[in-house]
Amino acid sequence: MSKIHYLTSEGLDKLKAEFQHLVSVERPAISKQIAEARDKGDLSENAEYDAAKEAQGLLELKISKLEDMIANARIIDESRINTTHIQIMNKVKLRNLNNNMEVEYTLVGETEANLREGKLAAATPIGKALIGKGRGDVVEVKVPSGVVKFEILDISK
Repeated sequence: MSKIHYLTSEGLDKLKAEFQHLVSVERPAISKQIAEARDKGDLSENAEYDAAKEAQGLLELKISKLEDMIANARIIDESRINTTHIQIMNKVKLRNLNNNMEVEYTLVGETEANLREGKLAAATPIGKALIGKGRGDVVEVKVPSGVVKFEILDISK
């Protein structure tokens, strides 16, 4: 059974665009590389052919994964997001009680995560610890560097 991928409509559009690019641009380019390498003679000692076939295999795997993600995507209706308890697509403001620094994240699905943009995957240890919690709650999260305590300061859309 395939895993359901929760996405915003923007995230799904990005996945579809990447899929289209791989299928319509990258796949033909690799096929061309294979054909050119094949024309150079003996395939048993042809490093270019081997490299092109390996690249083709990796590309087909990536295409297959994107196809699965698109097929199993569920669009999150942002109008139905509530702010009493943390859920995916909420923006949360946290205070790290270990160092008193404040951070702000938007919880997103794994495919849309990007810490530079403040998008934290809900499947991360911090994301999992925050889901279902409310303003004022304190959560402890075990991370590779130890245990971090966060106080939830605000939840918004």
